[in-house]
Amino acid sequence: MTERIHNFSAGPAVLPLPVLEEAQRDMLSLPGVGMSLMEISHRSKTFDEIFGRAESGLRQLLGVPENYQVLFLQGGASLQFSMIPMNFLPPESSADYIITGSWGKKALKEGKRAGNANVAATTADGGFTRVPGSDELKLDPKAAYVHFTTNETIEGVEWKQEPAVGNVPLVADASSDILSHPIPVDKYALIYAGAQKNMGPSGVTLVIVRDDLLKRIPDGLHTMLDYRTHVENKSLYNTPNTWGIYIISLVCKWLLEKGGLEAMHRENEAKAQLIYDAIDSTAFYRGHADADSRSIMNVTFRLPSEELEKKFTAEATAGGLDGLKGHRSVGGIRASIYNAFPLEGVEALVAFMKEFERKNA
Repeated sequence: MTERIHNFSAGPAVLPLPVLEEAQRDMLSLPGVGMSLMEISHRSKTFDEIFGRAESGLRQLLGVPENYQVLFLQGGASLQFSMIPMNFLPPESSADYIITGSWGKKALKEGKRAGNANVAATTADGGFTRVPGSDELKLDPKAAYVHFTTNETIEGVEWKQEPAVGNVPLVADASSDILSHPIPVDKYALIYAGAQKNMGPSGVTLVIVRDDLLKRIPDGLHTMLDYRTHVENKSLYNTPNTWGIYIISLVCKWLLEKGGLEAMHRENEAKAQLIYDAIDSTAFYRGHADADSRSIMNVTFRLPSEELEKKFTAEATAGGLDGLKGHRSVGGIRASIYNAFPLEGVEALVAFMKEFERKNA
C-alpha cells in the first residue's frame, strides 16, 4: 500500500506529513554532512545543533522558564513512574496520587514500590469517566509531591485545568496531550511525556524539571536513574535517540509555523467537537467520559453491543479508518486525534459513523 490512510492509533501515532517528508529527504544524507542522521555521532556539531533546535522549540512553544531543565530521556513514561519516587520521595515522607484512569494506576503502583504513595482521589468507582472535583481531593500539605495524569489515553478523560495543590510540588504525566494546548509550566515542578503521541516517534521521553527539585535527590541512586546525571550531561550521558530528537525538532518547527499551541488548541477542539456532536446526536453511540472531562485527544465511545463494535472497527479499517478499536482493558471505540491528525480524517469518521448507524440501528 502506498496511499496513506487515516491513522487513529493511540501511539505511536500520526505525524505531520511535512515532518515525514522532510525526514524522508534527510534519511539517506543530511545536507552538507554526507551521512544519515541515524549515523552521525551524538557528540558531533551537527547533532548538537539539532538538539538545540529541539530544546529551544519546546521552550518556546511551552514557555518553559529558565529555572527549568529540559531533558530527552529513554524508557518511556513508564520508567518515569519509578524515577520520580526514587528521586523525590524520601523514606520519611509520602506522595499523593490522583487517579483518573489506567496510566495513573500504573504510576501509583510504581510509587508504592519506592515509598509511601497515597491515593488522594480516584474516580475508579464510576469507571473513570471524569476528573475529581477540588472538594474530592484529600491532599497532604506536607506531601513530597502530587502526581496526576493530564489525559488518560485509554478512558479518554482529560483535565481542563491542573488541580490546585498549594505549595506542594505538582508532577504531571502529560504523555498524551503535551503540545496540544498551552501549559502554565511554572505551576508544575516536573512534567514528563512520551514523545510518540504528539511530539515524535517512540523512544524519547521529555522531562521538564524545576531546578530546586534537583536538590532533593538523595545520593546513592543508580547513575542512569538519577536526574542529576542527565542534567549535568545535557541528556548525553549515554547515546540518546538521535533520530527521535531530530523528529521532535521538526515537529516543533511545524507547530511554530502553524501559530503555536493556542492555534493548535483551537484546531484540536474543533476536530473533537465534530465527533462528540455525532455521538451526542443519537442514542446509538454512547460517550464514555462525562461532558466536562472529555478528552480532545482520545475520543472514547461505545455502541449498543460488542458485536456491533467489532463490526464497526472491521468495516472502518477496510474503509481506510485504522486504529479505532478501544484499548483491550476497556473495549469500545477510541478515536485518537492528536495534533497531526487531519480534519478530513475526522470528517471521514463522522460520515462513516452516520452511515454505519443507518445500516445497523
